[in-house]
Amino acid sequence: MENYLDLTIYEIHKALVNKEVTPLELTKEALRRAKENKDNAFELILEEDALKLAEELSKTDIPEDKIMYGIPYVAKDNFSTKGYETTASSNVLNGYIPLFDATVIKLLKEAGAILIAKSTLDELAMGGTGTTGHKGITYNPYDSTHERLIGGSSCGSAVSVADAIVPFALGSDTGDSVRKPASNAGLVGFKPTWGLISRFGLFPFSPSLDHVAYFTRSVDDSALMLDILAKHDDNDYTNSFKDRPSTYFDYNGDVKGKKIAVIKEIYDSIQDPILNDAFNVSINELKNKGAIVEFVSLDEKLLKAIYPAYIVISSAEATSNDANLDGIKFGPYYGGKSYQEVMFNSRTKGFSNLIKRRFVLGSYALMAENQEEVFLRAQKIRHLLVDKINEIFKDYDAIYNLASPSIAPFVNGTSNKLSSEYLIADNWLAIGNFGGYPSITLPIGFKDGFPFGANLTCKPFEEIELFNIAKAIENGTGLANISARNSK
Repeated sequence: MENYLDLTIYEIHKALVNKEVTPLELTKEALRRAKENKDNAFELILEEDALKLAEELSKTDIPEDKIMYGIPYVAKDNFSTKGYETTASSNVLNGYIPLFDATVIKLLKEAGAILIAKSTLDELAMGGTGTTGHKGITYNPYDSTHERLIGGSSCGSAVSVADAIVPFALGSDTGDSVRKPASNAGLVGFKPTWGLISRFGLFPFSPSLDHVAYFTRSVDDSALMLDILAKHDDNDYTNSFKDRPSTYFDYNGDVKGKKIAVIKEIYDSIQDPILNDAFNVSINELKNKGAIVEFVSLDEKLLKAIYPAYIVISSAEATSNDANLDGIKFGPYYGGKSYQEVMFNSRTKGFSNLIKRRFVLGSYALMAENQEEVFLRAQKIRHLLVDKINEIFKDYDAIYNLASPSIAPFVNGTSNKLSSEYLIADNWLAIGNFGGYPSITLPIGFKDGFPFGANLTCKPFEEIELFNIAKAIENGTGLANISARNSK
């Protein structure tokens, strides 16, 4: 068969409607590619049920108005899937089978999409390297030598789209867990405004920061996905009641008169001339199309405080959220003469060192005698930073900077331990989570055969504006729908 999985969602849909290919043929090809992939991207491949559904969908004509109908996809393994083991890549959840689907899984099922696999992640979605899942390191499909990472925590979902196994995949983004891997993998990684997509059935890491997010290979596909997933859900008490306007095709890349801010301190912190040159070219493209691009300044002390504030807040919330993983309500039972001993045994054997460190830090921050000095101070930093970003948004439509200071990092030399270095360019994407802003990463260039991306962030509920500017950037770079499979 032709390589239909290398196409965009809408192009695949047209092929399905025209009967050039069937859902069953697509699914068989996606499963073949998934099983052949060597990057450690999957927790579970759902071959039998995926084929059964695809066969059923292939018996009828494809509805023109159901664009997801018959299209295979992958979901990060921290989304609840009824009847399928869901571990969040942690030994503490081995064997856990949910009794319900996450809302986004349910919406995709109703749209006719076919779930073919659950993907690997950093354990319990904590971490940014793709190295701490219980099945080991997840690698970058642009590197067959397995020397480079794709990044985390949504590493497996990123691989599945970057290697053209599927055209889209669900992830979650708490600090940059979709948008940073997207930069390393040449993908469009998008998270919406906090509360726009229901998180019901997403395993909580840090609820005040968590976003349902996803990977595609084009801006148009990203907008299309939002139409499918941004539905109000009473099961999620944080889900917004705000109207959800249709986004697909409701923009054209016209940026004339749009004001875009580049944060100077982030720009100055990146020393790679190839990345900087590509970013400067994209700025000039925007200017040539009529956009106003200006540098703005942000207190460097605040930017340096992003990472420690993020670690304190997320660790504290995670400590509270995961208290139920105790070997009784959830998690493996290793015995013990008391509740405390059962919990001690389960958590000692069930969690990696990374998770234990995060829980120790979170518990310390939440102790009554430490809250003022640690937890509340981190919250004040978050508040100060969001206030400064909102001031920028009074004068500008978007903030634009490189998503990362480098191409995909090497496995050797990467660590999940806390660092005393102030890595502004590595951690600034957490601003999008601190303020709940819609944020998108898209590819703007290549270095040594590896893609890298830039990030756009807009005001809350300005997703259409975000897609519009992103489309202008994508048109300028010509890097829509790229993949590792087609670069080899």
